Amino acid sequence: MIDVTLLGTGGSIPLPHRYLSAAIIEYNGRKILMDCGEGTQVSMRAVNSGFHNLDVICITHLHGDHVIGLQGMLGTTSNSGRTEPITLIGPERLNDVLKGFRVISPYLNYDLNVIEDPDTSKKIFINNQHIHGEINIQSLHVKHTRSTLAYRVNLTRSPKFDVEKAKNNKVPQKIWGQLQKSSNETVCLDGKKYTSDMVLGSPRKGLSIAWVTDTLPIPEIVPFVKDVDLLISCANYGSDEDREKANRHRHMTFSDAATIAKNANVGTLLLTHFSQAMRHPEEYKENATSIFPNTIIGQDHLQLHLDYDKGVTSIESLDK
Repeated sequence: MIDVTLLGTGGSIPLPHRYLSAAIIEYNGRKILMDCGEGTQVSMRAVNSGFHNLDVICITHLHGDHVIGLQGMLGTTSNSGRTEPITLIGPERLNDVLKGFRVISPYLNYDLNVIEDPDTSKKIFINNQHIHGEINIQSLHVKHTRSTLAYRVNLTRSPKFDVEKAKNNKVPQKIWGQLQKSSNETVCLDGKKYTSDMVLGSPRKGLSIAWVTDTLPIPEIVPFVKDVDLLISCANYGSDEDREKANRHRHMTFSDAATIAKNANVGTLLLTHFSQAMRHPEEYKENATSIFPNTIIGQDHLQLHLDYDKGVTSIESLDK
């Protein structure tokens, strides 16, 4: 139901075989981009991911390794023929960055719906003609060296239509389809009011993905990512011997991310945003799996497939 592709797993500077941290979340052919560091659009081309269906871009913070690729991404998406608006979410001063980018690319074929410094107490509902409110996004202020947001993407799931319930409630068949569209639908017919709960069954579990990078392991993260199917977390340092460095730069170690995953009861932990000094992150895998066994060490162009009720069902590398 959802595909998640790591476009890059590096932090600070790109390496010859490691792009900067970014990921694509794809649902029914529509795309949400998480961060957009230098080279992100090149990595998208490498995995044959198109630009035309990019609906939402979530920026965690305004360090270059998370935002420099945005100018090129917006221009390329415009050149792809897209005319529908794109929603762009990010921290305070995001509009200042966009003003600078627009000096280079003053004309886009689409409008930008910019949500700067979103209200973290409210969900952002993505309502375009392709998604129909099935996806909502939550944000959380985390602790980095500048204003930074973590994100949680929730895919809701409508209850099944219950024929027997509809008949028992004497709902006219000609309005079944209307009431099935949404759990909050109301239809008035012949002076009577009919609601969706008269034809729909019990609520069903959806899917959720959290993107948490860059930050110290603050307590607020655990309730924010509670029970997500997939937690994608920064893990700049493999060993706790780098604790002082992690605290100074406000990043996390493998064990930090694993502890959050364990305490939050997440389904799968995917580590990313590795320090350029850590060329072989898999060497430190046990530092995470000893705390949270269902940990995956991220690599560029790794794609995870998620399904309802099952979470992550398969993993593959898109590199040929």
